[in-house]
Amino acid sequence: MKKVLAALAVVALVGTGCGSAGGSADSKSLTVFAAASLTESFNALKTEFEAQHPGVAVTYNFAGSSSLVQQMSNGAKADVFASADQANMDKAVQGGVIDGTPTVFATNRLTIAVAPGNPKGIAGFADLTRAGLVVVTCAPQVPCGAATQKVEQNTGVTLKPASEEQDVKQVLAKVASGDADAGLVYVTDAGAAGGKVTEVDFPEAAGATNNYPIAVVKDAPQPDLARQFEQFVLSAQGRQELVKAGFGTP
Repeated sequence: MKKVLAALAVVALVGTGCGSAGGSADSKSLTVFAAASLTESFNALKTEFEAQHPGVAVTYNFAGSSSLVQQMSNGAKADVFASADQANMDKAVQGGVIDGTPTVFATNRLTIAVAPGNPKGIAGFADLTRAGLVVVTCAPQVPCGAATQKVEQNTGVTLKPASEEQDVKQVLAKVASGDADAGLVYVTDAGAAGGKVTEVDFPEAAGATNNYPIAVVKDAPQPDLARQFEQFVLSAQGRQELVKAGFGTP
């Protein structure tokens, strides 16, 4: 009797093992490298995409677009790349890490994030040069930094930032924590911050609008799923989520 029970236990364990293997074989992971400013909107899209694709788990790597291009160029595996500007997508294309033709799916523009209630009375871009103000921006190679430089060139106003951050979320965090009086971020990031910052719009931002392109990565581990995710972002449903977050349409 003991031998029979032992044999049954072995069969049960083998059966359980086979069941686990079958479950893992059915699941797939999709890796998306996306600009930091897409964090909130793409997390919302993740929920919707996974609901429509049972067994698929979307994993994000959010960072400055220039950093993401560097990671992919160094061999980091990704299925999809969504950039916050055309320049960094062009670098990825020229570097041979993109498969196919990138498509612009959204636009974004800068705004000034300040402490709640705007205690320093900042009214426009030129005010950011006032003595005693602690201003932070993105680094020049990051899309939000390149856009800041374009505004400077268009207006003839040169900023002297206390620091240049590697992505827009780091700029926002410094303003929200009180470490900076003002920072140049995207309207979508200021909106996502809720009451942690006050937004000061300035008309010159319209001259430095960023286009956001998306593309499937060359040698993507999940090329079919990557194309499906790309199409989902470009779909009416994807656009609706992006517009809700404050992005413009291309």
